[in-house]
Amino acid sequence: MKHIVIWRQALLVLCLSCSSFAFSQEEKEIRQNGISVNESNELIEQLKNMPFIEVGKGVSFQSKNNTFGMTMRARMQSLLEFDLDEDFHHTSMDAEVKRIRLNFEGYVLSPKLLYSIQLGFAPNDTRTVPNGNANFVRNAILYYKPNSTWNFGVGQAKIKSNRAHSNSSSALEFVDRSIVDGQFHLDRDFGFFGEFFHRVAGTFNVSAKASITTGEGRNWGSNGSESGFAYTGRLELFPFGTFKGKGEALEGDYEYEETPKLMLGGAYSYNDKSTRVHGQNGAIIPDGETRTLKTYYADLVLKYRGFAFVTDFMGRACGSPLFASDPDLSVFVGKGLNVQASYMLPKHWSVALRNATLFADEEIRPVVGYKNYNQTTFGLTKYIVGHNFKVQADASYNQMREAIGPYDRWQFRFVLEVGI
Repeated sequence: MKHIVIWRQALLVLCLSCSSFAFSQEEKEIRQNGISVNESNELIEQLKNMPFIEVGKGVSFQSKNNTFGMTMRARMQSLLEFDLDEDFHHTSMDAEVKRIRLNFEGYVLSPKLLYSIQLGFAPNDTRTVPNGNANFVRNAILYYKPNSTWNFGVGQAKIKSNRAHSNSSSALEFVDRSIVDGQFHLDRDFGFFGEFFHRVAGTFNVSAKASITTGEGRNWGSNGSESGFAYTGRLELFPFGTFKGKGEALEGDYEYEETPKLMLGGAYSYNDKSTRVHGQNGAIIPDGETRTLKTYYADLVLKYRGFAFVTDFMGRACGSPLFASDPDLSVFVGKGLNVQASYMLPKHWSVALRNATLFADEEIRPVVGYKNYNQTTFGLTKYIVGHNFKVQADASYNQMREAIGPYDRWQFRFVLEVGI
């Protein structure tokens, strides 16, 4: 037994000697390369604080004392579009960088105090506001999130009205949103925002969102004394639990839901004495007049094992949609219905079909030029890195009932989406 103890002690001394020799050799090699051990440790510490980069999730920075964090993301969207008439004759072509966006998101002082900034630089993003203001600032908002249930914000951001426009334009399964969303969406505005999320029981969740905003849209600035405010509220129900990766805000079932997931949503917006024909969008109402607009939304999202189904119903009401001083201008009053479905194929291919219809109220039909406007679209998408890096193409057929003049019947589009 005594011999075993002696051998163990000898072995321990030998191991310690070898470790000391190896460390001294490593230190010697480091010094020969002009870097001390302390300098090496400092270099390692600096590397730990370097920006973290991941495709699709941006470039992240964080201060050593955790009082500041920022993620920077950028995306671009290049579009090629061909339009043809009823006889398949080419009428127009569009080749452009449709979107260039730069996002900054993070927190200051505390993870409960969040900020979000989005800038747009493409011609579609920077088109001057009707009152002459610059228009490249899209989001600029500060949030206070005390817990996982509540979220409060002040600044300029998207109004949470309908599903289709709450989704990012990078999260679509077609080249662009439907003609229905294009007519009724509220887009962005400046004001106060609040959100509430709660698990009621089991898998049943509820989300409520509300805002009080200027009613004139992004980058508008000051309003006259004749203008009021816009009041918007939205309710969302998740009876079977929440979607993977916030899938309710992403079209298609890229995340592949193993169990059925459903979202039922509804919203209402009351824009009191708006100075623009569509509230947050559109031309300035002539002669200093105002209009009160009432817009409503209902939508549904269903996903299961690669299949996704979405439907959107929306409409707008206004007491006096026409203008005596400008017979070619009107508030679009009426309804719209959009239905779309898609399926994820192997190797991240997706096929999608969409049918969207606008129903114009009788009094504005001479101005808009139709009774009903229907567009049917077939889409094909190849996802390379999710929605952040993808190639899309779609083909649409347009049909108007009681059309006053000629219009394009066919539309073919191709888009390349790249984001970091």
